[in-house]
Amino acid sequence: MDEKKIIAVVGATGAQGGGLCRAILKDRDGGFRVRALTRNPESVKSKELEKQGAEVVRVDVDDAESLKEAFHGAHGAFCVTFFWEHFSPGKEVAEANNMAVAAKNAGVKHVIWSTLEDTRNWVPPGDSRMPTLQGKYKVPHFDGKGEANRAFTELGVPTTFLLTSFYWENLIYFGMGPKKGEDGNLYITLPMGDRKLPGIAADDIGKCAYAIFRRGREFIGKTVGIAGDHLTGNQMAAALTKALGQSVRYNEVSPETYRGFGFPGADDLGNMFQFKRDFEEYFCGARSLGFSRSINPAMHTFEAWLSENKGRIPLETDARQASGE
Repeated sequence: MDEKKIIAVVGATGAQGGGLCRAILKDRDGGFRVRALTRNPESVKSKELEKQGAEVVRVDVDDAESLKEAFHGAHGAFCVTFFWEHFSPGKEVAEANNMAVAAKNAGVKHVIWSTLEDTRNWVPPGDSRMPTLQGKYKVPHFDGKGEANRAFTELGVPTTFLLTSFYWENLIYFGMGPKKGEDGNLYITLPMGDRKLPGIAADDIGKCAYAIFRRGREFIGKTVGIAGDHLTGNQMAAALTKALGQSVRYNEVSPETYRGFGFPGADDLGNMFQFKRDFEEYFCGARSLGFSRSINPAMHTFEAWLSENKGRIPLETDARQASGE
């Protein structure tokens, strides 16, 4: 009989959950095995995980009973929501509550909840420094996750709260890579001024989560933040220039300008970057590079990530749709 502890992974075919599944599956002697939870067990990514040795299980995160069944017998659970599918913080809170209830019901010994700050603790809804969105949020895709933290704490679920950073994969998939300006030069556009942006390779999130599970109870009840680099827009542009072999410049715009770009979620992301800019000391401090490397010594720097992924970054597309975390 397989005595390995089961880690149930919500969003197993997504960026964070997929990274965790791969980290566990690669560590054949690590004492853990993967229960990959997905809406579509027949998808290509699901079949690939199954081929690598994962137990693939259909789950509906909107159904607490479905989650209870999926978490049954699991030692640990990785819980994550995906705002950009529906743009609803309320839906994220409801999904997180379902996960917390299911984890409590199943007696899960260690949950990692992939969360973000509730920015209203810094910029209340009535604060005019940035617009209030959807009636009561400042950065909806942050605030809902932060608000949902209490679903785990109030139920007494043994939880590690994991704060992630800006995915560098946004430069590949979400139109945030270099764009050609009217002068013919390539630019990356961010409303960060001269402040540093914590960033990370999505796969490293999964590796860090696996390290946290391996450390047992050490991080239960704690909030931990991770990043691979803290870089200014100019530093990112310089690294891209070096990696791509052609000049990339930093196009600094105001948050107001960014909010007005017009793609779905532009207002949310404009507020997000403004929050990161205005509270840089806190935001970077909560994502210590030293701590991140202490649990994942193989953590990519931006330069290392670029060396592996530069060929995947589109340079001529005009897409502007973006994702923050």
